Amino acid sequence: MVASFETVLTEAVEEAGRDRIVDRTGLGTATVEAAADGDAAGLTLEEGASVLAVAAGRDADTVVAEVRDHLLMGMATAVLDVDTISTAIDADLTGQEVQQVLEGRAAMTLEQLAEIMAVIETRKP
Repeated sequence: MVASFETVLTEAVEEAGRDRIVDRTGLGTATVEAAADGDAAGLTLEEGASVLAVAAGRDADTVVAEVRDHLLMGMATAVLDVDTISTAIDADLTGQEVQQVLEGRAAMTLEQLAEIMAVIETRKP
């Protein structure tokens, strides 16, 4: 799933242009280069959303909120709690840390997002 995120970000950078993304987001050149090169697993959800927002003409905060809502709704549908997710992912996160990244109180990398989404999607009825 993280490869899909990286592909989408690479396409967004190609569409919007590296300089434009740096100018409009305040992201560092190295971060935008990582997105452009398909090496975005370590980018945060907020950084990835910022790149997408420029290309799509949307607000990055809205994109982040929609992703978080999607995750929480998916958890409810799949009847999952944060402790179950934490034991099912490779990321070294406790249940409390999973809750913090889902709520936006801690940063979540795109790799962590992909792992959490995969667990949720595979557990949905």
